[in-house]
Amino acid sequence: MTENEIGKIVVDCAVGLHRELGPGLLETVYEVLLAHELEQRGLKVERQVPVPIEFRGVRFDQGFRADMIVEGKVILELKSVESASRAHKKQVLTYLRLTEMKLGYLLNFGEALMKDGLSRIANGAPEEAAGEPIPTPRREEAENNGCKAL
Repeated sequence: MTENEIGKIVVDCAVGLHRELGPGLLETVYEVLLAHELEQRGLKVERQVPVPIEFRGVRFDQGFRADMIVEGKVILELKSVESASRAHKKQVLTYLRLTEMKLGYLLNFGEALMKDGLSRIANGAPEEAAGEPIPTPRREEAENNGCKAL
């Protein structure tokens, strides 16, 4: 499965989850439920994955924790804030560079509309394009793909 195929499933499930629960819950609630939804779709999901960092030839195991890594290919950073900042998007891009992964998503469940809380971030993309919002699937499309919240 490619990163883009994984990303489509992630977006479908995130939109369905947000549509059913709405904004305002704790980030950990969305994390647990999104992981469940993705696993129901047959994807391997790791949560709170420690990712070491190497600095000047020395490895530090306390680098950072990725909220979720899907299929070992796509990093998900979840937020539940009123509005995601450029710093949040840069954080995902840094995670991608450190892991040498190609694709990540910033999913802000705090937005009133999930389409406003989705950012697709590609490793190696110009910074201006890295945080561009992605199109939101229609409700019928998400439901047809089997992504209904609990």
